[in-house]
Amino acid sequence: MKTYIVGGAVRDRLLGLPVADRDHVVVGATPDEMLALGFQPVGRDFPVFLHPKTHEEYALARTERKSGHGYKGFKVYAAPEVTLEEDLLRRDLTINAMAEDETGALIDPHGGQRDLAAKTFRHVSAAFAEDPVRILRVARFAARFTDFAVAPETLALMRQMVDNGEIDALVPERVWQEVARGLMDAQPSRMFQVLRDCGALVRLFPEIDRLFGVPQPPQHHPEIDTGVHVMLVIDWAARQGLSLPVRFAALTHDLGKGVTPPERWPQHHDHEAKSAELVRVLCERIRVPTDCRDLAVAVAREHGHVHRALELRPGTLVELLERVDAFRRPERFENFLQACECDFRGRPGYADKPFPEPDHLRQALRAAQAIDAAAVARSADPARIREAIFQARAAAVAAWRDRLQADKP
Repeated sequence: MKTYIVGGAVRDRLLGLPVADRDHVVVGATPDEMLALGFQPVGRDFPVFLHPKTHEEYALARTERKSGHGYKGFKVYAAPEVTLEEDLLRRDLTINAMAEDETGALIDPHGGQRDLAAKTFRHVSAAFAEDPVRILRVARFAARFTDFAVAPETLALMRQMVDNGEIDALVPERVWQEVARGLMDAQPSRMFQVLRDCGALVRLFPEIDRLFGVPQPPQHHPEIDTGVHVMLVIDWAARQGLSLPVRFAALTHDLGKGVTPPERWPQHHDHEAKSAELVRVLCERIRVPTDCRDLAVAVAREHGHVHRALELRPGTLVELLERVDAFRRPERFENFLQACECDFRGRPGYADKPFPEPDHLRQALRAAQAIDAAAVARSADPARIREAIFQARAAAVAAWRDRLQADKP
């Protein structure tokens, strides 16, 4: 029985990056022997165990044989005679198919170290094409390792997998899982570029794919292309270290521009309402969590009003605050404003431009929150409590606005 550290831990150590999790492969052991040593079984589809003290994962060396469609269509064979080299052969990329033995010696049968030096994502074998999740993984790695490129032959294989319909076998939950991880990496736009390059974006996210080539008014969008704009927006969100719900909202805020009839270009009147509906459809299809979905719908529907916040009347400001649930959920309101600022900043030359609208809305919320809603409710006609609170909030915002104007030199 021999154990080896494998995969990402080896890759990241060679790159000089922090190693968060260490996975191990065990060669020459049976499940019963692992149990006798105190390991806890956790694998459903193949033998994986947790170390009794470190709780790190130890998987028995295994081979896989394609037995059906999609990423679950495999027969797994794990036995003491399976070698380390056979186990590494089934992995996705050469940079993830290296191992270290207990002395720290590197085992690299597929040229992973060479491809690390060349900053290349290259598939280990033709078996790559058997698992469509690997398309998403390569795209996600591109968002993380921003100076790496996909090897031409690997990209060609990914295109072939898309053309063969293998990509269509992915289950929604796995699509979301991989894309969510990529959105949280350093440069999410690279993930979508790789998906677009291999033809997977139009199959998985047609709402995003059709944004490319759609023009916007150049006086507001120097980048012109809507798809380019959205990529700039999500990369800005990543550079600010913002949360997953904010990054997803940044990704989906302009989906409605993709359905504007070409004869109306570059104008996109009422694209916000169309965007909100398309966000709902997308979220339903890939099972997006509720917090991400709700914020994305609000940002898609309302971001145009945020950009015009200085022009809105007090009552209209209060209506906006109510629609985005700012009074009950101030933390989510802050996320909402962050996503809208990403939209503003995601244009060439806009990184340092003044954008006072979010702070204007924050102050408007504070002014409206200052009223005693309970006292207003007690003194109002029971049938008109909601309206009375709204009018009191609007009056408070109007008074704040008046003070603001009076204080200007």
